[in-house]
Amino acid sequence: MAAPMTAAGETLNFNVGVLGHIDSGKTSLAKALSTTASTAAFDKNPQSRERGITLDLGFSSFTVPLPQHLSHTGYKRLQFTLVDCPGHASLIRTIIGGAQIIDLMMLVIDVTKGMQTQSAECLVIGQIACNKMVVVLNKIDLLPENKRQTAIDRMTKKMQKTLENTKFSGCPIISVAAKPGGPEAPETESAQGISELMELLKSQAYLPRRDPSGPFLMAVDHCFSIKGQGTVMTGTILSGSVSLNDNVEIPALKVSKKVKSMQMFHQPVTSAIQGDRLGICVTQFDPKLLERGLVCTPDSLHTIHAAIISVKKIPYFKGSLQTKAKFHITVGHETVMGKVMFFSLPPPHLSQEESVDHFDFGKEYSYQDGYVTKEGSDGPQGDELLPKHQWALLEFEKPVTCPKLSLVIGSKLDTDIHSNTCRLAFHGVLLEGAEDKNYSETFLPKLKVFKMKHKEGQVERVNDDYSVIGRSLFKKETNIQLFVGLKVKLSTGEEGAIEGSFGQSGKFKVRIPNGLKPETKAVLGGSSKKKTKASKGDSEAPKEEDNRAESQPVHITLAFKRYVFDPQKKMIQS
Repeated sequence: MAAPMTAAGETLNFNVGVLGHIDSGKTSLAKALSTTASTAAFDKNPQSRERGITLDLGFSSFTVPLPQHLSHTGYKRLQFTLVDCPGHASLIRTIIGGAQIIDLMMLVIDVTKGMQTQSAECLVIGQIACNKMVVVLNKIDLLPENKRQTAIDRMTKKMQKTLENTKFSGCPIISVAAKPGGPEAPETESAQGISELMELLKSQAYLPRRDPSGPFLMAVDHCFSIKGQGTVMTGTILSGSVSLNDNVEIPALKVSKKVKSMQMFHQPVTSAIQGDRLGICVTQFDPKLLERGLVCTPDSLHTIHAAIISVKKIPYFKGSLQTKAKFHITVGHETVMGKVMFFSLPPPHLSQEESVDHFDFGKEYSYQDGYVTKEGSDGPQGDELLPKHQWALLEFEKPVTCPKLSLVIGSKLDTDIHSNTCRLAFHGVLLEGAEDKNYSETFLPKLKVFKMKHKEGQVERVNDDYSVIGRSLFKKETNIQLFVGLKVKLSTGEEGAIEGSFGQSGKFKVRIPNGLKPETKAVLGGSSKKKTKASKGDSEAPKEEDNRAESQPVHITLAFKRYVFDPQKKMIQS
């Protein structure tokens, strides 16, 4: 859906995420490309200026005439909003926060270093959040002039190889020097390759799918007051639309405010929609309370303690994903610690197609000790056994506020930043959230995830033609009453049911409705008469019999399923 035309509406806004490893020169590239600096732009953090490193999503923009291939859209100008994402590994959550609105990703690579840890992580985030990418090889001025082209060609080939198995295979790769001579060089040094990059960006621009429907949600990246006006919050609309005089909520502070005025890049507007970069002015609100965060339609966000997500493992993550493990969970604009439990549909359903954006509580799911991957399943038949879809239950250490269907990323951010490994472990979409603090009583019992239980014991002796006495299936202290009526199977083929306990030591009686087969009785030492005779006082006979039973024990198997969140812990047999 195209944006409705407003005063600023003749301009098509196109968000380009500038991602890359720390010090690859992203900010100087954004600076070289940009003319209008929006308020949040270019390392406004004092801490960031000192280190020359971007610490927040910086936004800046420049406008170009509308390229020919977009002339049918009705717009007059194309505005590129550059979202300069931090390259610090510890700031990965900021990138994920901005990734939902990025229309094109610009991956900046230091040509002298090639792919680095964070460039790989950016690639992963790009694959999750974005469909189009251009690669910029920066700092070509550092290459000796006589070998420059060879080095660029070599790095271009290397990058093509890296991208081969990603959705960005074959994407354009261009080389530039955004700040020749480095950060200390005088401003007179002119950048190289920037106008070519500008043309490339224009050729890659398209009309992004924008949806004005649904609740309004804006990611605020900057908040400041203007004397006599009020407080201005600038940010990018992640979903929905907003108009003058609308009420908006700041969920983190539980307050609602009326939109007094709005601006898009210094132009007053009356409405704005998803993907737009916007300043909203409200009154009587202290900007110090909200440096960054979310603003939304009142009551449209939920604060949740646990969630069910659809889940996919990130292939570059080296470890396995285990149930009960803890991960850093990034959802909406927050990152919290959370514990996971993986589950999927039981095997016969594997061919069924599941709706990806809603979760069916009516179905039964099978508990998994971890995320199942091809490498983890045995042998070539692995594919049929692989579940088509896997889900995870996330239990957060502290509640998070986010919209429904948020992008969720699980990572191990405590891994050493300097170790060359991808710390992003899995990603998914938030399908259901538990808003109740007592979710373990109100929400979890609705989730029908079961574990199959197999217990095995042995026949101790025949009781009569229609029953046997068993042992080793239960511990001495187990209340066998709970198991009465459950079906069991003998390894010789007979089916029976547990009738009750026998004596005090955990033994039990099994009723065999169709009677024991003669061969079973033979294995178990013949008829029960012999047994009773033996037990009357003939101490020699039972030993012999016991030996016989020991040499070929008859096993009793009890199989049942138990729902993980059933408060009664009932045992169920199909």
